[in-house]
Amino acid sequence: MLRRDYLVRMIEEMTEMIGKVFGLKQERKFIEALWEIDDLYKKQFRLNSNLLRALSARDITEMFRSSGEIEADKLQSLAYLLKEEASIYYAMGQHNEGIICFMKSLHLYLTAAMNGADRSLWNLNEEVKELLLHLKGYRLPTDTERLLFRFEEYEGRFDQAENVLFRLLHDEAIPLDEGIAFYDRLLVLEPQILEQGGLPLSEVMEGLAELQSRFLYSEI
Repeated sequence: MLRRDYLVRMIEEMTEMIGKVFGLKQERKFIEALWEIDDLYKKQFRLNSNLLRALSARDITEMFRSSGEIEADKLQSLAYLLKEEASIYYAMGQHNEGIICFMKSLHLYLTAAMNGADRSLWNLNEEVKELLLHLKGYRLPTDTERLLFRFEEYEGRFDQAENVLFRLLHDEAIPLDEGIAFYDRLLVLEPQILEQGGLPLSEVMEGLAELQSRFLYSEI
């Protein structure tokens, strides 16, 4: 209960400040908006924009690990701020800086989601969906793709998980055994669940056959 109260207070403070940032963006006071974001990084997480730019998403994640566990809700709150910072860069026409922040935000959201985050705090699923739209056409880092593969399967979007899987296999970024294990997990599910996940049983079988023909036999 205390943890939830702390998070709610933090989010209320952040939401109030994000409203101020939005107003500054509307007035095209982009530098001032970035200053406000930087102040939030410092106040809520004892971090700053320069450090977050220098660190990889994986390194940032490790900073939110306590007693071996990831502080998932703090991590998704940081992801929210990174997404806001990205939107400012986009408004300034600095798309490269924006893409870097969007990618880090996505990675942190996915990590939080797979480590027990309260998804209602920042509407995590919608945030991920929006970030994927922003990043459509861009190549995601391998670590992020692996998280996305797990996330899509967990969410029951098996067709999307399969798409990510084949990208990872093509890049030799995931062991073939993990791909086979994915189809094995699907094959024990009810046909209706597979249908809802966008991958009917017939397509599961086709996918497994394609995986074997493209990757398994090429290794022999």
